[in-house]
Amino acid sequence: MKATEALLARGVRIAAPAAVEIGDDVDPERIAPGVVIHAGCKVFGAATSIGPGCVLGREAPATVEDCQLGEKVELKGGYFSGAVFLDGAAMGSGAQVRPGTILEEGAEMAHTVGLKQTIFFPFVVGGSLINFCDALMAGGKSRKVHSEIGSSFIHFNYTPHGDKATASLIGDVPRGVMLDRDPIFLGGQGGLAGPVRIEYGTVQAAGLVSRKDVLQPNQLVVPEAPAPGTKPYGTGYRSVARVVRNCAIYLGNVAALQVWYEQVRRPLLERTPHGRACCEGALRQLAAVRKERLKRLDDVMEKIAKENRAQLAAELCREHEKLCGGWTAARARLAAAGDVECAEKAAFLAAWNAAQEESHLARMQALPAEAKAAGTAWLQKIVDGAGAPA
Repeated sequence: MKATEALLARGVRIAAPAAVEIGDDVDPERIAPGVVIHAGCKVFGAATSIGPGCVLGREAPATVEDCQLGEKVELKGGYFSGAVFLDGAAMGSGAQVRPGTILEEGAEMAHTVGLKQTIFFPFVVGGSLINFCDALMAGGKSRKVHSEIGSSFIHFNYTPHGDKATASLIGDVPRGVMLDRDPIFLGGQGGLAGPVRIEYGTVQAAGLVSRKDVLQPNQLVVPEAPAPGTKPYGTGYRSVARVVRNCAIYLGNVAALQVWYEQVRRPLLERTPHGRACCEGALRQLAAVRKERLKRLDDVMEKIAKENRAQLAAELCREHEKLCGGWTAARARLAAAGDVECAEKAAFLAAWNAAQEESHLARMQALPAEAKAAGTAWLQKIVDGAGAPA
């Protein structure tokens, strides 16, 4: 009870102290006065930080472990570990949110949702009964004009070959961070078979699974159902060039987002202790995402390096040999991807630092179009510098 008593002394609102468990490793100074912790909740972890106005366990017991919460975050019930929730983010009850997850301002999911290695930009909204691991989603301009994931949607992130080189990019980082793109709508009771890339303005019809990239904006996508029946299926890989390319582009986008947090997000977030904790947590999770994505690509390349190429068609054999032969250099580029000095970076940062708006969202939404274009060009150079294998 000592940790609970310390929180009560700070002004944390715990109506039923005997029904709440606070780990001895939790630093009371990292829990803001006025935070509401309902009965049945558990809070663990020295890295845990909870900002003003947050509410835990309103609908059901919530376990929060080594998470960082900004202001007015609502985690209504479930298990949350190693994740970052910026101001106004919300999760319904029955959630399971695992490391590598970042929900930016106003991102919101309803009940019974599973997230891991998931990054949602501001305003992304999801319904209920969703599994959306290993994906980044952007799009939208405000809470009213936002990207949406319909209920009972699944991002399929595990293949019959036993790998997870499947992260999907719904939107992107260089344009998505500017908060001026058309939203993306993924219809309910549907799915994506990763790794896919989806452009802004895409509407995917409900009840269907998309297995292909959508690289043209503002498309209504009605995926074709696979032909019924059976056909021979081998255990070896078929073409993986698109898989490797999409995963490399994903890694480049994560590298760009790391730079964005370091140079654009950090100064505003560090104005408060809980904001500083969120920035540190986000950078920690992005580094973990990048490490995981490289590992998953390594797994694929190791498997095709060991395959019996005598059994492959000539064209497929050439593809796999080319990928394996170039992987050492390609991997080094992906691992080293980071900031680039350019005129566009200088122009964007000058406009950004001259702006007066106090909050990230207000400043971004007020930024002139030419400044946003410069920022996008800067971040795109980071993505391109990562180098996607042909």
